[in-house]
Amino acid sequence: MPTDLPCVVTDCTNNIAEEAKYLVGVGRADCTGPVAQVPLMGYANPNQVGGGLLSRLYSRAFIVAEPKGSKRVVFVSADIGMVSQRVRLEVLKRLRSKYGELYRRDNVILSGTHTHSGPGGYFQYTLFWITSKGLVQPALSSIVNGIVKSIDIAHENMKRGRLFINRGTVENSQINRSPFSYLANPESERNRYSSNTDKEMVLLKMVDEDGHELGLISWFAVHPVSMNNSNHLVNSDNVGYASYLFEQEKNKGMLPGEGSFVAAFASSNLGDVSPNTRGPFCANTGESCDNPQSSCPVGGAAMCMAKGPGNDMFESTRIIGQNIYLKAKELYEKASQEVTGALSSAHQWVNMSNVAVELNATHTVKTCKPALGHSFAAGTIDGVGAFNFTQGSVEGDPFWDQIRDQLLGEPSNETKACHKPKPILFNTGEMSRPHPWHPDIVDVQIAAIGSLAILAVPGEFTTMSGRRLREAVKSEFDSHGTPGMNVVIAGLCNVYTHYITTYEEYQVQRYEAASTIYGPHTLSAYIQLYRGLAKAINATQELSPGPEPPLFNVTSVTLLPSLGTESAPAKKTFGDVLEEVRQEYQEVRKPLNSAPLTPQHNFLTVERYSNISSSWRVVLNDASWDTRFYWSKGSRGQSNVSIEWHIPAGTEPGVYRLRYFGHYKKRLSFLRVITVPFEGSSSAFHITAP
Repeated sequence: MPTDLPCVVTDCTNNIAEEAKYLVGVGRADCTGPVAQVPLMGYANPNQVGGGLLSRLYSRAFIVAEPKGSKRVVFVSADIGMVSQRVRLEVLKRLRSKYGELYRRDNVILSGTHTHSGPGGYFQYTLFWITSKGLVQPALSSIVNGIVKSIDIAHENMKRGRLFINRGTVENSQINRSPFSYLANPESERNRYSSNTDKEMVLLKMVDEDGHELGLISWFAVHPVSMNNSNHLVNSDNVGYASYLFEQEKNKGMLPGEGSFVAAFASSNLGDVSPNTRGPFCANTGESCDNPQSSCPVGGAAMCMAKGPGNDMFESTRIIGQNIYLKAKELYEKASQEVTGALSSAHQWVNMSNVAVELNATHTVKTCKPALGHSFAAGTIDGVGAFNFTQGSVEGDPFWDQIRDQLLGEPSNETKACHKPKPILFNTGEMSRPHPWHPDIVDVQIAAIGSLAILAVPGEFTTMSGRRLREAVKSEFDSHGTPGMNVVIAGLCNVYTHYITTYEEYQVQRYEAASTIYGPHTLSAYIQLYRGLAKAINATQELSPGPEPPLFNVTSVTLLPSLGTESAPAKKTFGDVLEEVRQEYQEVRKPLNSAPLTPQHNFLTVERYSNISSSWRVVLNDASWDTRFYWSKGSRGQSNVSIEWHIPAGTEPGVYRLRYFGHYKKRLSFLRVITVPFEGSSSAFHITAP
């Protein structure tokens, strides 16, 4: 271990008086990456590859620092499936080279929103290479660059400011997708709560010292899976739509991705929480499949799928996203409880495959080497699996076990016993070629901003798991002289370790339990570890840094097809229109704002003709949720692009056109290929009032 490692516990010893202000900075940067021919991350469906763009993906960064001194906390929420260890380590390396010891592993939290419609391929562990077809360097670079740039922007824009916290209930936006697992928790515990999901949103409002608005972070537990696994358009799903609505409202006259106000809708303990509020139905018969196995009489588990509140996934995304946005808007406007006090942070690396957990004075248990159970392959009602595996499997299948043994090797008796009652499908902790299949070394981290404690967790805690963790940490703070802490869980942080269920939920072995990779005592281990972090913050004692995680020497290993030179059809050139717009359209939905835009970083623009200046003015870009960009690969090096604009009501009548901006590869010689930009434009068309 290098001797120049930063201290893993920092604390502001001079308490900030109530009237004093923090330094606050916010930043947003694009992290979209490739949108075509790249596998999407989330559903583990190899057929779900990118074929266009619905909304851009952004990294949103927030820095809070002492007015005097070097203590600071960084929170980043990125529109990606989850933060991988590879992303985390590369970001920290870049920050260290630029800022020295200012931004470190203990005071930088990286959280993914958990959209299932972003590019994959940014992991270094082998399991994630299977559906992502390796490590996709363009996706990894876009995410790392976007996160670092968002932090750079926040750093450059820091000013004296104030923070306010508020909380409230979000209705009609979530269901528990494993209610039969939840029911396995003790009745006395369940009776303490009014719902089998956490409906509470916690919101942190940021303003400068003059009261000018800077941004917000909202934590709310819901899976961003309103867009289902038939989707091929890269997008940020329901929580991304909430960010879009809030930023559009506050950045008046600006286009998506522009403007100084930054609104992050971050993930929390969403493990068993679905936005598909109509629940599970059999796709072939329409009858309910809300049963312990999530299985249909005809077609089995593969037919059991949950439905969102809308007529299609696009409408469901908007409905859930708007619900979340409206509650956040209400909480933001009414936020009056000011956050004051010390800044502190604590971090530790832990070998999660071998944690001794003291359940009581006489009984100690251990976590296990990583492994996934049979029900992992069943998927969920939000995205079904393959080969008709079913949820709730507590016994193996001889057919699949034999295939596993022949292809991957039989799990050791020790691992089998450790994971009981999970029947092991993939014994990933005992598989190491070409690299380990799952991480052993995991980040645990807490950052405290005055009375707000952010628990950065490396995976997806279920509803009850999250409640137990928050309660344990709050109790730890209470007992060490800091009562009344607002404890929030930030999900999908720093390294991905799948799910964390309660011990009781683990016994049921639905998808979330089968994906609790470190065994039945995983939650107890995390509670013990996060209690330790809370003690370290309160006592200002130094923690052992723990074993440093590996950074494998892999730059790009992918099975994705290489992009060769491209050609236009006969008698056509790049950018030619193949199917024209109609001459006239009518508005149908809600009003827009418009503003000028430099289009070189967009695939498309919507432009309106100005009679005053006799020129075209950009009114929408490809980050708008009203535009859709489709890409499809043809034969003989050809590809087609389709652009849709779903015209909202209130759109100003006038003359419009659609433009496309692309690139193609042209071979100049045997060894030299260049990238050539081009553009295309539709004919002008009229929009009229209804």
